Amino acid sequence: MKVVLLSGSPRPGGNTIQVVEECARVIQEQGLETEIISLAGMKIESCTACNRCAKEGTCVLDDGLSRIIESVRDAEGFIVASPVYFGTARGDVMAALQRIGMVSRSTDRFLSWKVGGPIAVARRGGHTATIQEMLMFFLINNMIVPGSTYWNIVFGRDPGEVWKDVEGMNTVRVFAENVARLIKKIS
Repeated sequence: MKVVLLSGSPRPGGNTIQVVEECARVIQEQGLETEIISLAGMKIESCTACNRCAKEGTCVLDDGLSRIIESVRDAEGFIVASPVYFGTARGDVMAALQRIGMVSRSTDRFLSWKVGGPIAVARRGGHTATIQEMLMFFLINNMIVPGSTYWNIVFGRDPGEVWKDVEGMNTVRVFAENVARLIKKIS
């Protein structure tokens, strides 16, 4: 059993990847395998609505997302973390989610019944709008999103500041544990 964790930050050592790594640690403690994928260094394109995914079985745009799609297809869980830019998730994060969702809906609906959810990381605000924006992807794809002790939001600007947000980090730890526990119960 595996959970794919997607870090949507362009910063390889930033707060978002640190939060994702902590979630992966918690999930591994529950006995599940994890795969962390970072969008740092990638240039994810928006869906072109070509509908070739229905025939090809994966997205035909050549930007590395097809590899991510295959990892998600093979996993039981999927967690997506995005930094907040101007009150919403990064554009490439949403482009990736839209394309992953399009491939799933155009093929075998591989996202259905996967367990996971969104995490938002920001300096000051926009967390809840970002969570809501990303949550739509999980819900429309018939995925299961467990709760936590609060919304999956963590505060921090400079790399490492997320560790000062004790409540936020504890919230995402509980969320990660709930993802793992739920996967084990339904598998």
